[in-house]
Amino acid sequence: MTEPGPHRIRRAHGRSRSLPSGAIEDLRFIRDTMARSASFTAVPGWGQVAIGGTALAAWWIASRQTSSLAWLHAWIGEAMVAAAIALVAMQMKAQRTAVPLTSGPGRKFAFSFLPPVAAGALLTSVLYRAGLSHALPGTWLLLYGAGVVTGGAFSVAIVPVMGAGFMLTGVVALLAPAWGNVCMAVGFGGLHVLFGILIARRHGG
Repeated sequence: MTEPGPHRIRRAHGRSRSLPSGAIEDLRFIRDTMARSASFTAVPGWGQVAIGGTALAAWWIASRQTSSLAWLHAWIGEAMVAAAIALVAMQMKAQRTAVPLTSGPGRKFAFSFLPPVAAGALLTSVLYRAGLSHALPGTWLLLYGAGVVTGGAFSVAIVPVMGAGFMLTGVVALLAPAWGNVCMAVGFGGLHVLFGILIARRHGG
């Protein structure tokens, strides 16, 4: 009996097998799960559009107030509405993408986003009592943007870009306080709507 030659060995090793369809689906599921777990994908695009709409409504209301306290109340009310919309929208998107908000990237996003926002809440009281209400729009936009940038490091790439836009708008508001309320509309209204649409179209709603 003759031994198989090198050509036959190469043919035997070169023969490829096709994977069963079930195995291919399993591999795709594992790949998609790993991709989702690497970043926080529950940033809600359409939720941000809704937040932008309520911010524009708050700007219209705030711009017609005759006292700084009434102006402040209008924007604090908007912040509470926006927070509620964001929580509901994130939970809905997390359920659709099967990635819980308490996942590793989700916790990192929250721990990076919340400290600048908490600092903004504290400075609100300090600046208002010091008679520096004109500095509030720039402070809010700058710190909110900082939170979005740092939290966005654990999300999709477009989120930090959005945060940078908020920070830039905040710088304008600080340098030109007379335009503070307009900057609030541009930032919390316009940027939320613009980037919300982009996120919804590119990253699943």
